[in-house]
Amino acid sequence: MGWTWRFQKADGSEVVPPLEPEEFSTQGDAESWLGEEWRALREGGIEQVTLFEDGTEVYPMSLLGVDE
Repeated sequence: MGWTWRFQKADGSEVVPPLEPEEFSTQGDAESWLGEEWRALREGGIEQVTLFEDGTEVYPMSLLGVDE
């Protein structure tokens, strides 16, 4: 399966992201993508994301309060 992001509101409810979600072959690729796209995600109403490896939660991360 690989590495994927789940897109959520601050309360953890899932939302449809403004960008087409991808599946990544490495954690570094997934994190690099998020580093490039977090502004567009936040502008699209995403308040937090959770990284998964093969369906197992790795960590959640808030996009609120992130400075540009």
